[in-house]
Amino acid sequence: QVQLVGSGGGLVQAGGSLRLSCAAPGSIFSKNSMGWYRQPPGKQRELVAQITSGGSTNYADSVKGRFTISRDNAENTVYLQMNSLKPEDTAVYYCNAHNSFSDYWGQGTQVTVSS
Repeated sequence: QVQLVGSGGGLVQAGGSLRLSCAAPGSIFSKNSMGWYRQPPGKQRELVAQITSGGSTNYADSVKGRFTISRDNAENTVYLQMNSLKPEDTAVYYCNAHNSFSDYWGQGTQVTVSS
């Protein structure tokens, strides 16, 4: 079973910053787009940001200009830098590896933004 190991969540005040990290096996990381999804309480999981193996990025409108996704191909790790956090960013954040045939998920990390 593929393991994506996410970390970096926590409790932060509105306006603060957090950085999420997700490590993946090299065989998965190099061949997949990597991304972050989130699931707010009582809501469906939604895409936050995604980065292809070539470095192209895609963001949800709600996080554009505040969040930055990046990948370190040497470390097989994807990052999500989250700045200017808002209470509505509160959610469980999931790391994802995606290709045309499969999706792999991390265990989820809680991000809580207090007002």
